[in-house]
Amino acid sequence: MDQLRKDFSTVTIALIVVALAINIVVGTIIFQLKVPFVYLDSIGTILVGLLAGPWAGLVTGILSNLLWGLLGNPGYVPYAPVAGVIGLMAGIFGSMGWFKSWWKWLLAGLITGLVAALLSAPITAYVYGGVTGAGTDLIVGMFRATGSSIMEAALGQGLITDLIDKTFSFFVVWLIVKALPTTLLTRFSRSQNVLEMGDVDLENILDQ
Repeated sequence: MDQLRKDFSTVTIALIVVALAINIVVGTIIFQLKVPFVYLDSIGTILVGLLAGPWAGLVTGILSNLLWGLLGNPGYVPYAPVAGVIGLMAGIFGSMGWFKSWWKWLLAGLITGLVAALLSAPITAYVYGGVTGAGTDLIVGMFRATGSSIMEAALGQGLITDLIDKTFSFFVVWLIVKALPTTLLTRFSRSQNVLEMGDVDLENILDQ
């Protein structure tokens, strides 16, 4: 419980608000442009998971999709659990120290993309019949044209787009965090996920 209180500190709540805005604004642009291979609607979620832990990432992902639905795009609401899992996994991989190795962090993106594809495919197939209105519908259509079932097409689309999208999103978060000053990063409960002990005396700062 003590760790949860630290994870959901005031600075984390502020980060979550910013993350929700990033997810919705960037995701809406990609959706409107009908980009076929990426969503870019989980960058904020991954950032929160990395800096504030898996539970904060989980909450951010779920809230992002629910809020997006309330703001006029209800198609994202059924994917809220998937978005939550993305934040959860980002927090877990961060806690494992994978962020400190760029190739491990990209591998984390690939694994997260695979899980997201497996979880989202049934939603795409059975809730929307394979058509969500996003640019990824083009890929579903290509699979359907080869004789694939709706479920097979949705899964094939997910395995292509989610692997690309989550790997790229994890890379974007890596760039963002690398650009942030150490003094800011140390304000977050999971700053040890992104900072080496040689960068700053984390223990003394976190105890202040």
